[in-house]
Amino acid sequence: MRQFLNTLFVTTENAYLSLDGENVVVNREKEEIGRFPLHNLSGIITFSYAGASPALMGACAQRQIGLSFCTPRGRFLARTDGISNGNVLLRRTQYRLTDDPDASCRIARNMIFGKLYNVRWSIERTRRDHKLRIDTEAFGAVSETMQKLLGQVMQETDMDTLRGWEGAGATAYFSVFDSMILREKEQFYFHGRNRRPALDKVNAMLSFAYSLLGNDCASALESVGLDAYVGFLHRDRPGRTSLALDLMEELRPCFADRFVLTLINNRIVTGEDFLQSESGAVLLTEQGRRKFLKSWQERKQESLKHPFLEEKIVWGLVPYVQALLLARFLREDMDEYPPFLWK
Repeated sequence: MRQFLNTLFVTTENAYLSLDGENVVVNREKEEIGRFPLHNLSGIITFSYAGASPALMGACAQRQIGLSFCTPRGRFLARTDGISNGNVLLRRTQYRLTDDPDASCRIARNMIFGKLYNVRWSIERTRRDHKLRIDTEAFGAVSETMQKLLGQVMQETDMDTLRGWEGAGATAYFSVFDSMILREKEQFYFHGRNRRPALDKVNAMLSFAYSLLGNDCASALESVGLDAYVGFLHRDRPGRTSLALDLMEELRPCFADRFVLTLINNRIVTGEDFLQSESGAVLLTEQGRRKFLKSWQERKQESLKHPFLEEKIVWGLVPYVQALLLARFLREDMDEYPPFLWK
């Protein structure tokens, strides 16, 4: 249980929430493990199937405290709101800004800045930790490219040009991605991004990781009252969670990509965890998916210091904190949306 930005995160899987006076009480197996005054909270997000008492839900609705329910793995289930809640104002602001090219570009460029910053940091970490096993000059050149793009992105006011800078950064990054794979090169190699279907094992894992991260980001956005289907960088398309795709951009390099590299370089997955269909598509086997999902959940429980909050959280809460920060910016509680800058 942690409290950030006036939001209580209950991560204990079997926790039950109840009301005692003016406090939300967190119980596990009929034992109280936490107590928080309601007047200090603007939202509660619980990752438990046990649920909450009707009295607490009523008290939250009356006080306009958003109460969101997610599965222990982070999938959004439901959100309770009062009759008069700021959600409608938040979403109207979101919809209005997405129709404003200048406002959309202002938000999107911060997200792209975060992505390129995290790409550069990932490259620098590999360059530092494995300098005897890689072409340090090639990595240094890509890092320098990213540094230049960061300045260009923050000055950009045109969305199409911004997408061009993002594309240039992705091309440079993926040009050295294969060199970040340090083991079993005959099984795991990267010759460019391909999907629908993935044609090699690395792309199969990247696509799976992006799918999981996208679901986590969509759940995070819905839990704070935003519409995950209406984005700023990614435009509307039926059935696509465009805002979740926006939010995950800055998390791809440091969360999903590094996770896939860890699975390969630490020999957690092997060539036997994949199969190839008659069409040429490469897929994870059932055993491979189990390994992947188990490691993904373990990764989400690892701790880090959030660069903006400067507080220790687990990786699994990063999308939720970023969603809260985005909601605060849209409510004009903050001057800018602060992207996640990995350190």
